[in-house]
Amino acid sequence: MGEGDRGAAPGVRSVLFACTMNRVRSPMAAGLLRRRLGADVFVDSCGVQGSEAFDPFVVAVMAEAEVDLSTQRPKTFDDVGADGFDLIVCLSPEAYAKAAKLSRSYALDVEVWDTEDPTTVDGARDQRLNAYRRVRDALERKIASRFG
Repeated sequence: MGEGDRGAAPGVRSVLFACTMNRVRSPMAAGLLRRRLGADVFVDSCGVQGSEAFDPFVVAVMAEAEVDLSTQRPKTFDDVGADGFDLIVCLSPEAYAKAAKLSRSYALDVEVWDTEDPTTVDGARDQRLNAYRRVRDALERKIASRFG
């Protein structure tokens, strides 16, 4: 299924958002989808590589959207058991490469959402926060379009 599909696909009971380090984009997307769908769908996030903590700007802009990520920690594909998901949404090329390999062995769908990396934006704190807000808002629109 592509990015433009409407509504949650029949049979999708679990969604995994994946990016490179599970510090920025994937925890944002997972938090937003959890807020939208509640317990109707199991949602998690992971990265190809490990990390110690979420980016502090992510925690701040998600708190603005009433999503608390302050107590969660980044995970890898190995940590979450990606083979148990119906759908993996990849937010970075590295995540897509990993998910594509998994989809050869397991019955799961893989989607790629082209998503800006806000960590590449330089400037003052407000400029950087605005970059993270843009990504959060873009993910919110994609989630609304894809999952209703």
